[in-house]
Amino acid sequence: MNFLSLLLIFIVAALLGYKVISSVPQLLHTPLMSGTNAISGVTILGSLVSTAFALSLGSKVFGFIAIALATINLVGGFVVTDRMLKMFRNS
Repeated sequence: MNFLSLLLIFIVAALLGYKVISSVPQLLHTPLMSGTNAISGVTILGSLVSTAFALSLGSKVFGFIAIALATINLVGGFVVTDRMLKMFRNS
């Protein structure tokens, strides 16, 4: 695939993701965040496997960046979910 087709796929996925997330009621955001954290875990595994089989140095660098960003996303998602759930606890 050439760069333009990959860019088009990325743009369509971003717009579709925004449309889906913006139409979710506020009551469902916490359960959806937990599901998103699970997806981030799968993203970490995928980036680990991709980086392990990378042949060039550039691919390994991008793989490392993907692992770092997916890990930050996963940890941040759990922190935000935990904070939201603490709002519903009785003190």
